[in-house]
Amino acid sequence: MELREQGRVKAIGAGMNQWEMELQFAKAGQCDCFLLAGRYTLLDQTALPEFLPYCVEQHISVVAGGPYNSGILAVGPRAGATFNYRAASPEMLDKAQRINAVCERHQVPLKAAALQFILAHPALASVIPGARTVAEVEDNVRHGRMAHSCRPVGRIKNRQG
Repeated sequence: MELREQGRVKAIGAGMNQWEMELQFAKAGQCDCFLLAGRYTLLDQTALPEFLPYCVEQHISVVAGGPYNSGILAVGPRAGATFNYRAASPEMLDKAQRINAVCERHQVPLKAAALQFILAHPALASVIPGARTVAEVEDNVRHGRMAHSCRPVGRIKNRQG
């Protein structure tokens, strides 16, 4: 807080793969931004009812990590796909297949839909897709450009503007 007041840091935040503690931090009034991994995706929207609306109301930016839920939204609903770093359950594979079917009907790659969905929310300032190879980086950039053309990506907002 002192460093922010002195102008030495512009924002204070926290990052984790659950929204509940981030909401507690937000309500304590100390944070300007959060990194939220995997809790606002096409498959997991648990942060939507409470956390994201609070962030919008309080002008707190969120950066989404894990937009592909550790793999299933990157590789598609297939045998061996992972969700939250474990083998995807039959129920999650079914849910992903239904989402993928909609994407195919509209000729939108599942990966692009995953990024576009996240960036459409007003609390989201950016997304970190992650990659293991140069090809995955290039693929993420291509899909990110598709998402960027749908909505300009914001900058991290802080309480001073």
